[in-house]
Amino acid sequence: MTSPQVASAAFAGYARKLVGLLAEAAGAVHDADRGRVRIGAVSTASEYVLPRLIASFARLHPQVELSLSVLPRAELFALAVDHQLDVVLAGRPPRGSGLLTRARRANRLVVVGRPGAVGDPLTSTWLLTAIGSGTRDTTPALLTPLPAAPPLLTLGTSGAAVAAAGQGLGVTLVHEEAARAQLESGDLMAYPVSGTPLDRPWHLCTTPEPTAATRLLLRHVCDPDLVGAAAFHTRLRPQG
Repeated sequence: MTSPQVASAAFAGYARKLVGLLAEAAGAVHDADRGRVRIGAVSTASEYVLPRLIASFARLHPQVELSLSVLPRAELFALAVDHQLDVVLAGRPPRGSGLLTRARRANRLVVVGRPGAVGDPLTSTWLLTAIGSGTRDTTPALLTPLPAAPPLLTLGTSGAAVAAAGQGLGVTLVHEEAARAQLESGDLMAYPVSGTPLDRPWHLCTTPEPTAATRLLLRHVCDPDLVGAAAFHTRLRPQG
């Protein structure tokens, strides 16, 4: 016999999916340029990747209603599976989730710190993002094979970690885009650590049947004539 707790959890799962499908259906009945796109993104992508893309799309398609949820990647993918988000910008979707990668853009993880403030990065303090962050999860995987057990300091966001690194508090593993301005100005430098840089492309993911407005957004962000160097590319098989 199924326990009440198991039955309740199963029902709640179906209820979330039904609510998501109803919201998706409400947006799907409109023309593409008058629909709605519910975007989900990890924090770094929301700060450094999405603004230019959303701004250019909104200028050309002002009637499309856009919303943005910024959450850890696991939560984003769970919401997308339940049809509560139309498109997710994060890393690769989990295998077996049913979500498909529609487009990608190159991205790397690098170890950065203030020039001259760090000796051996393997003995310096490592500045971490919040629990649930993919970058945070990658840090111990990077350090474990190395002869290193550096002190760790959690600062929450990648922006906070980059700012602390710039003040000489230690080093941080970060998406290169989040530190690009400081690297170009010389306020930060990339430190050589075995295993880095790490190739971690951004993925734009949807369910197998995205709405017309979602497809319009995907075409927009993959068009270099519209978004320039910020464009994603579709030269890949769907992954998921």
